[in-house]
Amino acid sequence: MQALAQAPAQAPASSASLKTEDDKTVYALGLSIGRSIKIFDLSPAEVEIVKKGLTDSLTNAKPAVDLETYGPKLQALAKGRQDKVGQKFLEDAAKEKGAVKLPSGIVFKELKAGSGASPKATDTVKVNYRGTLTNGTEFDSSYKRGEPAEFPLNGVIPCWTEGVQKLKVGGKAQLVCPAKQAYGEQGSPPTIPPNATLVFEVELLGIGGQGADVPRATPEPKK
Repeated sequence: MQALAQAPAQAPASSASLKTEDDKTVYALGLSIGRSIKIFDLSPAEVEIVKKGLTDSLTNAKPAVDLETYGPKLQALAKGRQDKVGQKFLEDAAKEKGAVKLPSGIVFKELKAGSGASPKATDTVKVNYRGTLTNGTEFDSSYKRGEPAEFPLNGVIPCWTEGVQKLKVGGKAQLVCPAKQAYGEQGSPPTIPPNATLVFEVELLGIGGQGADVPRATPEPKK
């Protein structure tokens, strides 16, 4: 009995145990599942419940609940969780020094003052930008692509149409976009979940033909 009590617990799987390509691919399956359920903002206790459901399904154990009853509730649960997370993030962002909450719910914070003109909604703008979810996951970046983006300002999400008009050429700002001013309940799968609050850093390089001599952006170094 004493020997059993002193036996070390089995070490959890680590990257060192991923010896074969199949091991690594199966681990990637776990990563994929994890990313797909991030929108539920699960607590540690809820993660354990998910593990239980996954194990029961894989081992053909008797389910603890009826999937036909509770499966359809998943979308509403995800939406409610995203609403709560997004609202809290917007409230905190609005309290930051220099931040301004606009009537639309967008939180605008100037990071660098510009000295040029400001665009109108009908203008075409040239920008560098980075977009992230509230958990910091980056879903888009002109810096990583190595070149600015150029598009009509009235052809993008409402948050950009309104927020970028507040910039002057050469200026940079952070835009925190409520879901209704971004991609709404549909999201933009697979990178932007439904009802997601989004964060953008946007630098206005030019308006229309202006700024054509701005050099191509180079990717920023990883921090």
